[in-house]
Amino acid sequence: MKTAIVTDSTAYIPKELREQFNIHMIPLSVILNGEVYREEIDITATDFYTEVRNEERLPTTSQPSLGNFVELFETLSKEYDAVISIHLSSGISGTYQGAIQAADMVDGIEVYAFDSEISCMMQGFYTLEAAKLANQGEDPQTIINVLNEMKPTLKAYFMVDDLSHLQRGGRLSSAQAIIGSLLQVKPVLHFVDKVIVPFEKIRTKKKALKRITDLLGEDVEKGVPLQACVIHANCEEDAAQWKSELEQRFPEVEFTLSYFGPVIGTHLGEGALAMGWVKKVS
Repeated sequence: MKTAIVTDSTAYIPKELREQFNIHMIPLSVILNGEVYREEIDITATDFYTEVRNEERLPTTSQPSLGNFVELFETLSKEYDAVISIHLSSGISGTYQGAIQAADMVDGIEVYAFDSEISCMMQGFYTLEAAKLANQGEDPQTIINVLNEMKPTLKAYFMVDDLSHLQRGGRLSSAQAIIGSLLQVKPVLHFVDKVIVPFEKIRTKKKALKRITDLLGEDVEKGVPLQACVIHANCEEDAAQWKSELEQRFPEVEFTLSYFGPVIGTHLGEGALAMGWVKKVS
């Protein structure tokens, strides 16, 4: 059985890696200045953050249309027997449900939709593992089983640099944003039950990053082999510095660097930083 691997653009897997592992990508879109841009295709993350700085209105985002999914699955059905479609958390987007609905509209191919319950390169870890297994000829159910085994070991924490951005997006009250700015509160957030919730409120960026680092350290001490990723919203220098410090402290962990693209960046704002990790499968 030949299995295709699909993910959406919010996994932010570099194009060269998608091509190397034969991963098919369906884009989400960001609406900026009345124009619709497919992320990873029509607009880069760098260009997006530059444009947003000059805008008073917060951009909006949209998931792929049902028609986009149907078209992709129909195309894949000409070459593949099955497709595993891996998407950002169903708690923050309807993309996963769109894949399920489209699956019922396409003949000649079995579609297995997978809810990553997260986003960004953490979603990418699932996708890359699925692609490796598919390229080895593993059947779809075996691949899904491996992804489900990864879930309990995956953790991710992120910090926003500008509380007003969350407030503008309706995720933080004005009073909280004002007080937070005065106190330099850097909320550390994470995913629980598929949605974003506060983990801890920490006074400074330095302390927030240290807290996330220490959380990784707790898992490293358990002796489980881990792969981790530092993710940034247009602050690559800060992210690279943090990654370098992490590599020195945890040489046994495999670290990569990624970014928050336009869709996720719309909700977190420029300057956000995150780290996620998961047990290494292969």
